[in-house]
Amino acid sequence: MRDDSSVAAQPADKADFYAAQGYLIVEDLLNSDELAELEADLIKLARGGYDAPGLKAVAAGVSNVEALERILCIHMPHFASPVVRRFTTHPGLARILGQIVGAHLQPGYWNGGVKCMQSMFFAKPPGKPGQAWHQDECFIPTRDRSLCAAWIAIDDATPENGCLWVVPGSHLSGTLYPLREHSRTDEFDPAPESYGFDASNEIPVELRAGSVLFFNGYLLHRSMKNTSGRYRRALVNHYMSTQSLLHWCLDEELVDGSRHGSDNRSVHVVCGEDPYARLGYKIPANPVFLREYEEHGDATPS
Repeated sequence: MRDDSSVAAQPADKADFYAAQGYLIVEDLLNSDELAELEADLIKLARGGYDAPGLKAVAAGVSNVEALERILCIHMPHFASPVVRRFTTHPGLARILGQIVGAHLQPGYWNGGVKCMQSMFFAKPPGKPGQAWHQDECFIPTRDRSLCAAWIAIDDATPENGCLWVVPGSHLSGTLYPLREHSRTDEFDPAPESYGFDASNEIPVELRAGSVLFFNGYLLHRSMKNTSGRYRRALVNHYMSTQSLLHWCLDEELVDGSRHGSDNRSVHVVCGEDPYARLGYKIPANPVFLREYEEHGDATPS
């Protein structure tokens, strides 16, 4: 992994900025070698190169481009790929996460611990839709405001190829806005859209490949259709405080045949201490799965 000296060079008020605005951009967090390693591994995943029942093997005659074109999202690749697993605990990510995940709390109310519960690989080929306004907290109910996404740009992300748009400060009220169906399936996938808020101050988040956008689980965001001739690939990891129980997928069956209790333990610690470590950590059966594009997209967060 890269030396994270560039992270230390970020503005000293990054935690305050994140707490107030709900997002933080860290440029060039991954170096070119790391980016190449991650890109190659995600192509391996797309081709079914890991032994995971949820991934489909691709014939040798199928090009990498063709293999990627079908992919809306690969969920939980870190359970199959040791490379992706390492990138969930990248030292640069850990350094930032260790400062911002609990930035909304008063000093002394957070121990600095961060755990990862999810990874997602998005390919977003040319011509494919984005997703309408939503909040990640609606899909991952942590409810303690510590949910944080680390959106790692594998390609340059621009308005033309479908970068994210965010509403700065929209996380502050802690409001989860209602969801409704929409009919704009040419622009957005069929996942329901959040509504009932003012998005007049939305901004595009353009990123160079290797840069990372961190954003709060309550922050309103969306992505547009890829109208360019280039991919907009991204690895997105989700994190939260180790001090909070994770009430998510609690009916999920584990490898040993048991089910999660009040706390989903399919997590791993990225930094700090886990006060619930005594409960152990468990991996669910067949956790990696692929979502492919259908005729009108698919209902998956961006």
